[in-house]
Amino acid sequence: MVLAVSGCGIAKETGKTVEEPAMSMQEAAEEADKIISSTMRAVKPPITWAHSVSSESSCGTSGEDIGTGAVTRRAAVLTVISGERRGSFLGVLERHWKKSGYEITNVRNHPDNPAMFAATPDDFRMSMEVGYKGQAFLDVTTPCMTESEVAPPRPAPSGPEYTGEKPPLPDRHSDFWSARAPVPSGGPEADGS
Repeated sequence: MVLAVSGCGIAKETGKTVEEPAMSMQEAAEEADKIISSTMRAVKPPITWAHSVSSESSCGTSGEDIGTGAVTRRAAVLTVISGERRGSFLGVLERHWKKSGYEITNVRNHPDNPAMFAATPDDFRMSMEVGYKGQAFLDVTTPCMTESEVAPPRPAPSGPEYTGEKPPLPDRHSDFWSARAPVPSGGPEADGS
């Protein structure tokens, strides 16, 4: 589920000078972690989630890309989100992302596996996809930044620790998100709160 990053050429040659990326891969990973945390905190009633496997990649071997890399941070929702509530769940995230100044770049309307894709003004790319057994996954891929060591993300607040491993399928019940009926008009997610 790694997204292609269109901004890999952040270090650009302008005349005879080369602009260096704005941050290191570690700093970019920390920014991706903030995006994940704020996205998950925007969901009300709250859900349980955990960091998943992260990955790093080199941005290339040609000219301006030498010495740069990108990081993908991943998180998995451990709360059961019923098929009847998936649209509401993605709607909450869409409002949060737009309010945060992110651009929604694509939406996949699928009854079982809907997804939404977005980008920040700094070209961090994110996707929220519903996969097998209804598990929602959030991926955030950074633009290419100066190569550096990248530490694992810190554990999610009040959630289990699966950093570096694939989290289990959703098994946490929510009276709201796991309900097998559509959200009534004016429900808690109507204003994203």
